[in-house]
Amino acid sequence: MTSALLDARNISKTFPGVKALDDVSLMVHAGEILALVGHNGSGKSTLVKVLAGIYQEDSGTVATPGGSVRRGNRDGLHFIHQDLGLIPTLTTIENIDLGRSLGARAILPSAIRAERKHARALIEQFGADFDVGVLVSKLTPAERTIVAIARALDGWTTSDNVLVLDEPTAALQGAEVGKLFAAVRRVASAGAGIVIISHRLDEVVELADRVVVLRDGRVVGDHPRGEFDRASLVRLIAGQIGDDARELAEAGVPGAVRLGVLGIASPQLRDVDLEVRAGEIVGVTGLRGSGMEQLAGAIFGAVPTEAGRVQVDGLAVRPGSPAHAIKAGMGYVPSDRRRFGAIVSMSAKENLTLPRLASLRGRMGQIDPSAEKAEADRWLDHVGVRPSRAGDRSFGLFSGGNQQKIVIAKWLRNAPRVLLLEEPTQGVDVAAQASIHDLIARIAAGGAAVLVSSTDTKELVTLCHRVLVLHEGRVVSTLAGRELTESALVRATIDSPATPGSGRE
Repeated sequence: MTSALLDARNISKTFPGVKALDDVSLMVHAGEILALVGHNGSGKSTLVKVLAGIYQEDSGTVATPGGSVRRGNRDGLHFIHQDLGLIPTLTTIENIDLGRSLGARAILPSAIRAERKHARALIEQFGADFDVGVLVSKLTPAERTIVAIARALDGWTTSDNVLVLDEPTAALQGAEVGKLFAAVRRVASAGAGIVIISHRLDEVVELADRVVVLRDGRVVGDHPRGEFDRASLVRLIAGQIGDDARELAEAGVPGAVRLGVLGIASPQLRDVDLEVRAGEIVGVTGLRGSGMEQLAGAIFGAVPTEAGRVQVDGLAVRPGSPAHAIKAGMGYVPSDRRRFGAIVSMSAKENLTLPRLASLRGRMGQIDPSAEKAEADRWLDHVGVRPSRAGDRSFGLFSGGNQQKIVIAKWLRNAPRVLLLEEPTQGVDVAAQASIHDLIARIAAGGAAVLVSSTDTKELVTLCHRVLVLHEGRVVSTLAGRELTESALVRATIDSPATPGSGRE
């Protein structure tokens, strides 16, 4: 491993109020498998987007396999994201063809035999043997990953390329992980460089020739094989971050159980039990794919479930029915507010009043404009949207922080007894984050039970009375009181025990 295929030097990237990358350097050699690890928010995703040319670095250079250091030139780098970018209703042959430049052949009839032979030859490079003519949706997760790798490698005229894989084993278990590792090793042995981003530290120790650890946008470790193990990686990733950051005023004692969840199950969740009391803020976290992304939606009925019961103040909520959940006193703020939390083309006023229009109707059933405006102005002011009397402005024209406040306000109008929040301060600036945290604390102080699903450890430590950690669909740890620190929370999420059948020990 002598020739550097990728040399990123002194990369910095700042977003409003946040320095996502701070003088980060990363080098990948021919034949090397490099693991890039770090907790949520460490800067991994930002670095990958800089390497891919999606983000423009503020300073620093990226030398690609062709040797160029020009900004935006990313030739020779190939990226496979966690969703793989495949079209499930097409075959392996068709998915591979989508990544190829067909030239004049594009206007000629398809040479299906030649294309089938080409696709088979590609997947056989990775020791795979499956029908390239069946729909990708019919393949196993490992086979789909191999198709994505084969498509990325198709057309390489030389081996001096770098393949970047983002959480490639997230959907894999047992023997499938071994198949993928064998494929990755074959690519590296041919002279390519590999970068794997992963939270699965056992797999990192098994596969990687070198590991680079990011924390708070900085490189805190760069070690070759033999100089790291699982325990040392946990220490580097977690550090002692934010152990003095807990600021929640534990005023008052939470009341009776307001939200009860018993045995809720789905393809991503396994018999999850939890309780949230009146006046209590409970956090939920975990690594990507742990099930924490689906839990709030499953409780609300927006995500299909296979089993389990949900109760509000002891009364059952009909499974799979958001309308019944709302009637029972629940509100739900999804992580993607623009897609699932609001109607972007509508005004702030319309979004805010939409869940409950009855109180705004006149004698003939029509909406009273003056009553609607007065109601919107009152709530926009209550949650701190500025300018507060901009209810007629399109929702999409507000800042991210003000959009989130509007989405929260539309549920507060219903005086919810239970409020479910996913990533409540995602994509908002520091000032808006503090304002939203204060708003959440006030909601709980008013007697609501609040469940916050978040990957932001500092947010959870600052806000919550206790935090549940999910791993492979199950609650594996609960932290509260003096045990609830950022470093303890990071350790709990990355050091979760393997479950039977996961293929890890």
